[in-house]
Parts: sequence; structure tokens; C-alpha cells
Amino acid sequence: MIISKKLASYNDLIKRMGSDKRVLATHVSLFTALFIFWQRGGFISPFAITRKTVMAYAKIASIATYHKCIRELDEYGYIRYQPSFHPAKGSLVYWPDWNKG
Repeated sequence: MIISKKLASYNDLIKRMGSDKRVLATHVSLFTALFIFWQRGGFISPFAITRKTVMAYAKIASIATYHKCIRELDEYGYIRYQPSFHPAKGSLVYWPDWNKG
């Protein structure tokens, strides 16, 4: 039941992205990659990511594009991103909980 709610939440966010004129295919690809990491981590927020791994999942080749898109996803309210700036530590991503008041 919990997993189906998480998937429904993801589906709602993807629909929201579809009507958001600021969002491009690269944003959706990155967001989907982040969803996979969140899912594999047991739907726990925040979760740690590394740029190299997320870029591979999202099929993003440019570091500049990755940083632009993840920053914009944060600005647009789809995620909360906390960069680490430490090569051995992963950055943190907070998945939105739209059910909280």
C-alpha cells in the first residue's frame, strides 16, 4: 500500500511537470533517476547521491547541464537539493512529501 502511494505521488509529479513550461526532458530524466535512487533506498528522505552515478542513470553527459537541472528542480520545488562539495560524501536530496500539511 505504501509503495503504491509513493508511485502515485511520483505519477502526480510527472503530470505536474508535463504542464510546467519551465521543465524540459532533461529535468524529467534527472527527476526519474532521482526517483529510482529514492526507491532503492527504501523511500527514505533525505538520500545521498553522487553526481557521476545520477548522470549515468539520467543519460546526462554534461556536468553543467546536470548542475543546472538539479538546481532548477530545487528552485521549482520538485526536490530539495543540498550539495555536499566533498568528493567522498554524496549530496543530499530531500523528496517532497505532498501529503504533509
